[in-house]
Amino acid sequence: MIRATNLGLRRGVKVLLQDTNFVINPKERVGIVGRNGAGKTSLFALIQQYIDADSGSLDIPSSWRLASVEQEITDRDRPAREFVIDGDTQLRQLQHERTLTDDENGEQIAVLESALIEADAWTAPSRAEQLLAGLGFKPDQWMLPVGQFSGGWQMRLALARALMAPSDLLLLDEPTNHLDLDAMLWLERWLQTYPGTVLIISHDTEFLDATATHILHFEQQQLFKYRGNYSGFLGQRAERLRQDQLAWEKQQREVAHLQSFIDRFKAKATKAKQAQSRVKALAKMQELAPVRLDGSIQFTLPTPDQMPDPLLRLNETDLGYRQPEARVILKNVNVDVRSGSRIGILGMNGAGKSTLIKTLANEIQPLSGQLLPSARLEIGYFAQHQLDMIEATLSPIQHLQRIAPEIREQELRNYLGRFGFSGDMATNTTTGFSGGEKARLALALIVWHKPNLLLLDEPTNHLDVETREALAAALAEYEGSVLVVSHDRQLLRSTVDNFWIVADGVVSEFDGDLEDYRDWLLARASAQRSSQRAENATINSNEPIVDRRTQRRLEAEARQKTALLRKPLEKKIDQLEKQIDQQRLRLSELDALIADPDFYSDTYKDQRPGLLAEHGELSKSIEDKEENWLLLQSEIEEIEATHKVD
Repeated sequence: MIRATNLGLRRGVKVLLQDTNFVINPKERVGIVGRNGAGKTSLFALIQQYIDADSGSLDIPSSWRLASVEQEITDRDRPAREFVIDGDTQLRQLQHERTLTDDENGEQIAVLESALIEADAWTAPSRAEQLLAGLGFKPDQWMLPVGQFSGGWQMRLALARALMAPSDLLLLDEPTNHLDLDAMLWLERWLQTYPGTVLIISHDTEFLDATATHILHFEQQQLFKYRGNYSGFLGQRAERLRQDQLAWEKQQREVAHLQSFIDRFKAKATKAKQAQSRVKALAKMQELAPVRLDGSIQFTLPTPDQMPDPLLRLNETDLGYRQPEARVILKNVNVDVRSGSRIGILGMNGAGKSTLIKTLANEIQPLSGQLLPSARLEIGYFAQHQLDMIEATLSPIQHLQRIAPEIREQELRNYLGRFGFSGDMATNTTTGFSGGEKARLALALIVWHKPNLLLLDEPTNHLDVETREALAAALAEYEGSVLVVSHDRQLLRSTVDNFWIVADGVVSEFDGDLEDYRDWLLARASAQRSSQRAENATINSNEPIVDRRTQRRLEAEARQKTALLRKPLEKKIDQLEKQIDQQRLRLSELDALIADPDFYSDTYKDQRPGLLAEHGELSKSIEDKEENWLLLQSEIEEIEATHKVD
């Protein structure tokens, strides 16, 4: 287990943690949450021994193998699949030793071959390909050099490399930032079957709901651990704060009562002894701190002066890029953006979502067709690179004065105050601003001119949970039209009414919600696999007839390959079955206890909430594991069908 004892951690002069204690048990999946700058990434650096604790200790079993996502990629000439396999450093070391071993050294070769089998060397390429496919890479991309991929796709490769590494402890820092929804859903399923301990820093609350078994929350320089996912954490934290407040209020009444007695009787000889005993009682009382909440973030978006209808229209347009040569990304696009529209744009990374947004924002021109804006159209465009426009040497006031030089400073201060920039924060440089603060300032600058159409391309990438919620609330109250590209499902659920899908070079309206989109993705993936199998069957049917000896060899090779591919899946199935059996046994015990009338007596008064919560969590966990069991069985069936030799 991981154990923190009186842990203290600083960053410069800022105290991140002070005398905090927590325990993380094996196989727990722990979501780490808190404000930007609270210390989440510093905690990861401490776990990886990049920095030292300022006080106390953080103990991790020395035998645990640790895996994390590399932030810098240097080996850009390496083929993508080989780059991913490189994550298994032990396997690569064994392979290297095998190449250096003299073929006449039979004993050493036998030892190395046995170690390679134990390391699943023969399935490594297929396991790497499964990771690449799950994260959205097409088969024709698997052997491309890493350097040919964009920065976002390189981070996906780094994630796949971390997942490839055999590990007991997996550290993931904002793993969904560069993923589209289908890759995110795949990662959720992968983590649910991961056998080790996972620590996940994420501001995506739905991702944490799907993956976390516990939450570790940074609050007031402490870490508080909660059982359950993010939604469970919210309820438990609210109850803890309520109980803390009640305890503090009770203590304040006791203190006031003791102090009143002391003040009244300390001068009277007959009561002096009693007064002195109360002085001692008051001194011994452990002083509770009043409940203090981190300041909440709220901001409002200005109301547009005009709302023409329609705002914007694309008529039979081809979208794409002219340099270095004409390249069509989306064909024959016909869409209207109406007054009051609230549209979420769905699609895989690279499908053309950003191309569509850039065209609507007039950043790039259509290759053909018509872009027809209203004469009174006013666009506010938040791009993924928007944070780069914030200059560290300027203050928020100075940034705003650039676009509104004629407005007096007090009016600018009042405006910035609506976005959480008040007092010194409005006049100090942005050097120390977090990503969330920069994003909030960028948004304030974008909406200064009261746009009637907001185009938002991944606006929450650098925002913490509180700021995401504030943005969602502001967008819900905004009276203009909104088009948003985002992988933040909570933001999409709370701010958009309709969806467009960008796929296969076209843009179309989607009649459904995010659950329907998830089903659409799964059906599409299944259809693609079926098509691939049919194509392989057609290719095989055109091959010349082989003799029986060759046929038997092919069948043996197919069986061997199938067995190698089945092995890791069967291992996961075996682990799941054992976990399900254990959990069902515990669930039966809880069922019997809950059915007992004594369970509702005072005997179980303190235990009852925790036991009921455990019952609900176990039921959900068993349901999830059974679903994963079915998915793994389906994968095995697919492997057998794919590698069958007729």
